[in-house]
Amino acid sequence: MLTLMEKISLIIAGLSLLVSVFTLWKIYLDKGSLKMTQPTTIFFGPDGKDMKDVKNPKIYLRTLLFSTSQKGQVIESMHVKLHRGESVQTFNIWIYGDRKGELVRGSGLYVGKEGIAYNHHFLLPKEGSIYEFVPGKYRLEVYASILNKKTPVKMFTVTLEVSDNQSTKLKEGRYGLYFDWGPESNSYHPYLHQPELTSSELYQLLR
Repeated sequence: MLTLMEKISLIIAGLSLLVSVFTLWKIYLDKGSLKMTQPTTIFFGPDGKDMKDVKNPKIYLRTLLFSTSQKGQVIESMHVKLHRGESVQTFNIWIYGDRKGELVRGSGLYVGKEGIAYNHHFLLPKEGSIYEFVPGKYRLEVYASILNKKTPVKMFTVTLEVSDNQSTKLKEGRYGLYFDWGPESNSYHPYLHQPELTSSELYQLLR
């Protein structure tokens, strides 16, 4: 017959074993999943610093990617899908970088549990059809293709709206439409942005 102290010792030993097994599984076996935070800003508009080339539209966002496991995740590629009504357009050219402006073509990215924050740019293939941001509601979906997973994982989805005036400005060129996240209202706030003219561009206008 076990004494009370012996029973307590056995219970403690069993709990210690369970904790050890869980820790071992969490560190070495658990693959976890890939997550992304709410993008602080989303951009619709032409590619390039001067935003002149409306024939090359771009979607841009900034977010933190992180893994829920100790082992981390390896992203093979990322892309976004833009839904409007019955139409769907995939922006499958993925470029990322930091705030210093150093951009690289996405070709594999390791994401650990600490997370990494980058600017992500998504473009259409050069030989693709022309795409315009016409007025209406859009559903933006962000996908990541992860190493050893057969199908891409949907990371994020949000509905955004482009007004008639915003669409007209985007078609003119030199305008970009930004959606900034407002934590107080729990929604995105759109605004149009036009880069400042260079000295040579200003000279041409004043001639």
